[in-house]
This record gives sequence, structure tokens and C-alpha cells, in this order.
Amino acid sequence: MDNKIQQIEELVLGKKEDLGFKSGDRVVVSYKIKEGSKERIQDFEGDVVQIKGHKSTRTFTVRKMSGEYATERIFPVNSPKIEKITLKRKGKVKQSRIYYLRQLKGKKAKIKEQRK
Repeated sequence: MDNKIQQIEELVLGKKEDLGFKSGDRVVVSYKIKEGSKERIQDFEGDVVQIKGHKSTRTFTVRKMSGEYATERIFPVNSPKIEKITLKRKGKVKQSRIYYLRQLKGKKAKIKEQRK
């Protein structure tokens, strides 16, 4: 039974192995928005707070700061509405889920850039 489920997942989802980013990285997610009969692409730029799930249920949360207000959005990795995901910069964090950013404001909420 499990073998059949794996075969169906591979057919439907394809072979998406690595996301190319981890939590703490700044990404730009370009996704499609449908307004009436029109469709456009909108960018959402922010820091990746977490990546969770496995294979078909994999999601990632992006946190965007607009002035003093923060917006978090959860994106499914295998969504057909996501046009592309662009990595802006790599962040240096010690945890895989950085919920502590929610309590921080100003310069304290910045994530240091990872040097090569």
C-alpha cells in the first residue's frame, strides 16, 4: 500500500528534492493571484521562519516586516500557484524554527548574513 502511495506522489509532484533555502534565509516568493478573470504575479519578500512537513505536505512560513507591522504567510512547496522562489541572501541562525523573531523589534529582529 505504501509503495503505491509513493508512486502516485512521484507522478503528481515530480522529483522536487532540495528547496535551496533554509530558515533564516531571505527569499522572494512570486505567486499567482487571480482577481476576477485576470491573473497576475505578486512578490512576497521576507525571512523564512520555518520549514515543516514531508514530501507532499511540505510548507514554509515567510515573515515580512512592513514598518512596525509584521505579516506571516504559509506557502505550500508544491503549490502550482508559486511561480518561482528566489533566494536573496543566506541568514545565520542556530535554530530551524525561529519563532523568537515575533517578540523582537527594530535592529534586534535582524538576522545576520552568513559569510562564505
